[in-house]
Amino acid sequence: MEAVIEAIGKLFESIGTGKPARIEKLPQSGSDRIYFRIYSGEETCIATYNLNRKETQTFIYFSRHFLNAGLPVPQILAVNEEDTIYIQQDLGTESLLNKLEQHGHGEYAYSLFQKSLAELAHVQILGDKGLNYDWCLTAKEFGKQAIMSDLLYFKYYFLDTLQLPYDKQAMLDDFDALSTYLTRIENKYFMFRDFQSRNIIVKDDALNFIDYQGGMKGALQYDVASLLWQAKAELSEEWKDSLLVYYMDQVDQLLDRPVDRITFVSQYNGYVLIRLLQVMGAYGFRGLFERKAHFLASIPLALRNLKFFIDDKRVGIVTPEFDRVLRLVVTDEMIQRFAPTQANEHTKLVIEVNSFSYKKGIPADPSENGGGFVFDMRGILNPGRFDEYKILTGKDKSVQDFLEQRTKMNEYLNSVWDLIDITVEDYLKRGFSHLMINFGCTGGQHRSVYAAEQTARHLRNKYKANVVLEHTNSANWRKEL
Repeated sequence: MEAVIEAIGKLFESIGTGKPARIEKLPQSGSDRIYFRIYSGEETCIATYNLNRKETQTFIYFSRHFLNAGLPVPQILAVNEEDTIYIQQDLGTESLLNKLEQHGHGEYAYSLFQKSLAELAHVQILGDKGLNYDWCLTAKEFGKQAIMSDLLYFKYYFLDTLQLPYDKQAMLDDFDALSTYLTRIENKYFMFRDFQSRNIIVKDDALNFIDYQGGMKGALQYDVASLLWQAKAELSEEWKDSLLVYYMDQVDQLLDRPVDRITFVSQYNGYVLIRLLQVMGAYGFRGLFERKAHFLASIPLALRNLKFFIDDKRVGIVTPEFDRVLRLVVTDEMIQRFAPTQANEHTKLVIEVNSFSYKKGIPADPSENGGGFVFDMRGILNPGRFDEYKILTGKDKSVQDFLEQRTKMNEYLNSVWDLIDITVEDYLKRGFSHLMINFGCTGGQHRSVYAAEQTARHLRNKYKANVVLEHTNSANWRKEL
């Protein structure tokens, strides 16, 4: 990672604005791309590191095409010769989802969704003009093959993990019928593929779009379905319906003739279903296979979203076996299977999370239960070996950046959480009262402190647990060189 940061610094210098003051790695998203924020005086910009050169080339081409058309996407400032690092305009840190969470489902958030849909229509229709779809990352068009691919993605990575019995040939026949129906569509323009509120950046109430490198030619309805049915946004049925009408009004202003709204809405519902299933496949892959906590936690909400759609919406085609299996997938019992057990006002469990120094010994368990977990952090590179971190702790951001960027700390903690989550869930169900989790390193100041802090945060977020966090060697932390 140090070599990547150095390369980013050199690329930034090539822009002609001098050396960066600092470069910070940003939290990892669902993709394999790694993002950094570059600081230079009062200005910042974003660097992306991506070994998938084709993906980088696609993003750069789309960005420049949309910018030339006056559309709201980030400006590309520099790209390295290998097409593995590029620097772009920093649009800010506030997404549409952030604004929704901050302001609630009121008039302000509704107006931002309207703006998003108006800009979406412009990017889809105006951005389509002159766009060379040969630059697409995968398929040039979201046609039958791509729809089948999404359905199979859901089947392999989510449905088959549930081990529900179904007629495989009948299911494939239904997939074929549904994908054929959805490709018989009149209006095909640029399709983002992942148009959701996290990929809409809001700054001074102006909107910009990111993460469109997976785009291709496709149905207008798909991106609208992606935004309005995003599980995390939890938009009301009233909002979804009124915003869909608003979007169709915007589209009618840009097309030579208005859309047939009855047909448009019927096929829109089909694309809502496809999008919901594609998301479930992604959650299955990232959560059930890669064991990423964020995606595992999102599964119950996505299932409830899918259940509401199945109960209240209709697609203009009958798929009997598929419909039968989907109703099994969204039963209350199935949703509960993925919902983590959480603490409540009657929960007795107290989880003690400690950092400690092996020089001072492992903390004693004062409860009558004994046991618990002890994790040795000494296999992780110690920031305390470097002068700039000696008097800092695992609570300081620069130390956190060091551990996240230059060590396998994240990989280590994900494995730790896989283990302790099993015990926490069991203790919550059985009404146990105490669990101790200890993280030790040489001085109990950097690695163990970081691990304890992050684990306490994880347990509070996922289980709403009563966590008591203590850094047992804080009195001996080195405070001067």
